[in-house]
Amino acid sequence: MKLTGAQIIWETLIQQGSTTVFGYPGGAILPAYDALYDYNDRIKHVLVRHEENAALAADSYFRATGKVGVCMATSGPGATNLVTGLANAMLDSSAVVAITGQVASHLVGSDAFQETDIIGITLPITKHNFLVTDINELAQTLAEAFYIARSGRPGPVLVDICKDVQQKSVDYTPVTSVELRGYKAIKPQPQKSVADKLAQAGALIESARKPIILAGQGIKHANAHDDFKAFVEKSGIPVATTLLGIGVLSEDHPLNLRMMGMHGEAYVNQAIAGADLIIAMGMRFDDRVTGNLKTYAKNARVIHVDIDAAEINKNVPADVGIVASLKDVLPPLTSMIEKRSYASWLAQISEWRGDTQSHDILQVELPQDMLLAPQVIRTIYDVTGGEVTVCTDVGQHQMWQTQYFQHKRRNQLITSGGLGTMGFALPAAIGAKFGRPQDEVWAIAGDGGFQMSIPELATVAQEELDIKIAIVNNNYLGMVRQWQELMHDRRYSSVNMWSPDFVKLAAAYGIPGIRAKTLQEAREAVQMARAHKGPYLIEFSVEQETNVFPMIQPGKSLDEMTRRPIQPAALGGGMDTVAR
Repeated sequence: MKLTGAQIIWETLIQQGSTTVFGYPGGAILPAYDALYDYNDRIKHVLVRHEENAALAADSYFRATGKVGVCMATSGPGATNLVTGLANAMLDSSAVVAITGQVASHLVGSDAFQETDIIGITLPITKHNFLVTDINELAQTLAEAFYIARSGRPGPVLVDICKDVQQKSVDYTPVTSVELRGYKAIKPQPQKSVADKLAQAGALIESARKPIILAGQGIKHANAHDDFKAFVEKSGIPVATTLLGIGVLSEDHPLNLRMMGMHGEAYVNQAIAGADLIIAMGMRFDDRVTGNLKTYAKNARVIHVDIDAAEINKNVPADVGIVASLKDVLPPLTSMIEKRSYASWLAQISEWRGDTQSHDILQVELPQDMLLAPQVIRTIYDVTGGEVTVCTDVGQHQMWQTQYFQHKRRNQLITSGGLGTMGFALPAAIGAKFGRPQDEVWAIAGDGGFQMSIPELATVAQEELDIKIAIVNNNYLGMVRQWQELMHDRRYSSVNMWSPDFVKLAAAYGIPGIRAKTLQEAREAVQMARAHKGPYLIEFSVEQETNVFPMIQPGKSLDEMTRRPIQPAALGGGMDTVAR
């Protein structure tokens, strides 16, 4: 069967199981969009308003579904606008295939109109990338891109396709298998070596008295939630999660301590600092998790399991390092351990937990006309019962979401971790809604981040997406302001954020909305948003100088946390109204 290169693109996407593509057309990718006209019954194309948001939506689509997310853009500025989204996918291990148009093959290297070396630009921020100048290589290359993106540790792959390749025709045969010389999704280890390491891990677990599990996103990627829960319940070992690991175990589970790190729960960080054994699973010991490496968990032995060999011993030395999928490691490890009880250790953690709760700002009686951001998050949780998919932006509201929203479902929280991409929430909510159309989806953003993705309100309106948008508006770049308060003597430089009337702005897009300034108004607004069929925006006007606590300042140890005073002297701002 003879097909054009443009047709081969869509045939391959369908063969790979893709049903949704986020993109923006332009000259160098125009043949592909012309061919799309005949595939509209099998491929849903979502026209975003900025290419960066196509990549972010594709990233979120992968997290929501487990299927490779696909985004598409033209050459030059279209391709370069994908860069932030691809970097986000790379750092958060999201399987994304980005397809970009390129100038005709005979013009490559000539500085033609809208020509950019997107291969060179994206080399450090993709798992792999390809430039296709020969139509005979197109089908194979696309199949390889999907294979690389989803195998092993997931990641983004970019395929740059010259315009003339899209226009030419060739006999098309679907690619049914991919074998890449030199590419190993998982670094192979001898069977005996793995068995020996599992035995060593079992021995360390057996001798531990104060163990803790550090659970990361790798458990999600391995689809090992049930295996992980079985290991936790048999071992009796408490669990701390990374930001992206939230959801690997329901947060109402008695052994789930919740999130660790710079803005994690104080008692969780104390438990890690006091542990004699750390079992790290599918996490990479990011600096926001460890604090000062020189003093990190100095009394603990370390078992580290990760699918990526590069992560073992990279930041924290491992006594036992196992390179494998957790789907393969957890069942045999569970079978070799004995059911244990760590009563005294759990009692100590419970005591620390009680102290943490005494620092909670929501334990303080507040004026009725004051609305705090933590109250907003708790209100959304209370009114929805927590049965929603949440996509957050990056900043203070993101951290409060982890603290005041109990995550009970798998992959319930979709957020930007490693890159910390402001503007993530709205395009992520679009990707999540297409991935899980039956879910109630909330985009929670700060006033700063939301203004980076406002144009996607048009996408939400055009696609009639039932997304609820919560803007936590403190008229500041909140997290930056907090750092300036605590580390730069309150010298607030370039953080005061003027914002438009978000409710009127939403109305311009045909999206209804409301503003809430008190706790009662916040509750009523969330109820109204849920009752409305279709998109709805709420602007929460919150107290300006509330801080996220605890906080581990740069260079400090994990247990050297700045915390909120138990009895605030006043409620006028700054340190007196910080949370936890």
